[in-house]
Amino acid sequence: MSTPITIVTGAGSGIGRALAILLAERGHALTLVGRTESKLHETVAACGACPGGQPIVITGDLSNSATAHGVIDRTIAERGALDTLVNCAGVAPRAPIEATDNELLEEVFFHNAFAPAFLIARAWPHFKERKAGCVVNISTLGTSDPFAGFFAYAASKSALDSYTRSMHVEGAALGIRAFCINMGSIDTPMLRRNFPETVLPTALTLTPATAAQVIVDCIEGRRDADRGQCIIVKK
Repeated sequence: MSTPITIVTGAGSGIGRALAILLAERGHALTLVGRTESKLHETVAACGACPGGQPIVITGDLSNSATAHGVIDRTIAERGALDTLVNCAGVAPRAPIEATDNELLEEVFFHNAFAPAFLIARAWPHFKERKAGCVVNISTLGTSDPFAGFFAYAASKSALDSYTRSMHVEGAALGIRAFCINMGSIDTPMLRRNFPETVLPTALTLTPATAAQVIVDCIEGRRDADRGQCIIVKK
């Protein structure tokens, strides 16, 4: 059986790191992407022996289309193929509606909506040619059950819900599988920047490892009945 080749964005911490560790254990050849090189190397160290081979580590800002395209191109060039893209990366600045200025909107939409689209669109011709591929988008429960203070964040993540439905319509007959996971509160550094434990106790959150297992279930076919849909994961 060939080694599965997978890109994980946002791999420096949280769900991305937990997913990288789990996929490494399962023999995936990984491309790990993030904005902080030291954190990515911490993830590589946490992955251990990596039976699928040493991960490719790419540091960069995926809101830049050239950087995003380079992630796809380098992975295919060095690995020979791409099987799965997991869009974990994102930003979640907390701000009330009246404080949502142009700078915040651009930051949130470029990182949460544009960056995944850059990656998906670049990988799509490769998936079509192979008649196989899998994309898992990490969205938020806030797209259907909004949290106060996340006006821009929820709207930007709604794009991922829509991308997934569109990918299913265009890709199902080609063997391309698309999933969206709408996460509730996951105990990650991003969550804790907005909500300390005094406000949101750990007992009310899920672990990154729990979220990562749902993603693996999508990749490995155990959630194929949910293709093209939003899978809700919450406590």
